Amino acid sequence: MTDRYGVLGHPIAHSKSPLIHTLFAAQTGQNIAYGQLQLPINGFESGVKQLIAEGWRGANVSLPFKTQAFVLANVLTARAQAAQAVNTLTFKNGVIYGDNTDGAGLIADLTDSLLYPLKKKRVLIIGAGGAARGVIQPLINAGVAHLTITNRTYEKSDALAKFFQVDALALNECVNCFDLVINATSASVSGLLPDIPLSVFGSHTLAYDMFYAKEPTVFMKLAAANGARTADGLGMLVAQAAEAFFIWRGVYPATAPVLTLLRQRL
Repeated sequence: MTDRYGVLGHPIAHSKSPLIHTLFAAQTGQNIAYGQLQLPINGFESGVKQLIAEGWRGANVSLPFKTQAFVLANVLTARAQAAQAVNTLTFKNGVIYGDNTDGAGLIADLTDSLLYPLKKKRVLIIGAGGAARGVIQPLINAGVAHLTITNRTYEKSDALAKFFQVDALALNECVNCFDLVINATSASVSGLLPDIPLSVFGSHTLAYDMFYAKEPTVFMKLAAANGARTADGLGMLVAQAAEAFFIWRGVYPATAPVLTLLRQRL
């Protein structure tokens, strides 16, 4: 029998997850069908229960349902609990298991695809929303030396920093040069820049934007103009999907050929 999976969101037509998982399945010889489903804003729980009734084995969760998935799951992994958000659901014997693969995806992209070692690095995360929250603990676990959170609203970054026992700074206070600067805000979606001092970048800095597009984002252009190396979040997208695929199927697909194909299609 063909096992059914898919990605849930609102909207969801833009998602690359069906292509990614279809490529993973072909590569690993897994018999799955992976689609996409746009659920009503107020219909996530009922939608998931309907999928379970239809025999689905699991689902990826996109915006704006990651928090609702966290609440709905019966069993949560430690990384889902730290993120307080779920992007991967597994349905088994009437139990809903929730996990968050975003942090694992970021770490894999940095260390495997970009060959960027994280141990003893000084890291600045711009943003204090769900995207930031999902990657903080994995970065700490990877052995970074120091992690600082900054955000347009200082109170949000301060609260997040206290939760993870790291540092928070106001945007205009981030005057040190960091080894890794991660843009975890949605600013790049609108072509906007977070209001950060140029001094956060240096010749040894990697500026990483979680957003991706055909051309470098405005954040990446600013960083490059100030001597930094840059990368976008397409590799993270593929790597977090590979982690979800492993959770469901017990096999890790190769991400490099899928990333190359997606990059060509942007």
